[in-house]
Amino acid sequence: MQSIFGLIAELGLPVAGGLIMAYFIFLVMKQLMDGLVGEIQTVQAISKMLITRASTMNNDMIRIDTSVSSALGLSPDLERIARAENFVEDGRIDARRD
Repeated sequence: MQSIFGLIAELGLPVAGGLIMAYFIFLVMKQLMDGLVGEIQTVQAISKMLITRASTMNNDMIRIDTSVSSALGLSPDLERIARAENFVEDGRIDARRD
């Protein structure tokens, strides 16, 4: 408590009040940013899961298309299968052979 009165006596009431308010604003901003970082990480994780599901769905659609084509006696679209087989989105080739 003595340090607060010493600060007021040394700097003056408006300057000391401004410093104290700046400290409280800093604490509030720090808490807000910590909450935002957590929410951003959650959204980022959900986005990665959705990207994985979309690429898996692409492989499943091609497999279904090929199965239906062979069941109906049609030739499958080989160019489409070849494009999807070597699909590179993030620098990695999908190595799974469904």
